[in-house]
Amino acid sequence: MKIHYGYTDGTGDYTITIDTGRCNGCSECVQICPSGIFIIDKDDSGEQKAMVTEEARNKLAFLCPGIHECIQEHNCHSVCSREAISHSW
Repeated sequence: MKIHYGYTDGTGDYTITIDTGRCNGCSECVQICPSGIFIIDKDDSGEQKAMVTEEARNKLAFLCPGIHECIQEHNCHSVCSREAISHSW
């Protein structure tokens, strides 16, 4: 299942999608994100999965520059060996 976190406003579409079928809850994305966007929590079936924090969901454009602009040497995409995370911007 793919879970979409984010919003669309007058400046664009800001959605982070996590494919829970691919995510194994390793927490690498949580550790690497300088903005603290991700958490690991239990999903509806009780498995540990990455999620976007409640606080970040309505301000993603301000917290995250997007995957193509992230200045980190490593980012949430590069550390996710299962390719479970995608950005719309």
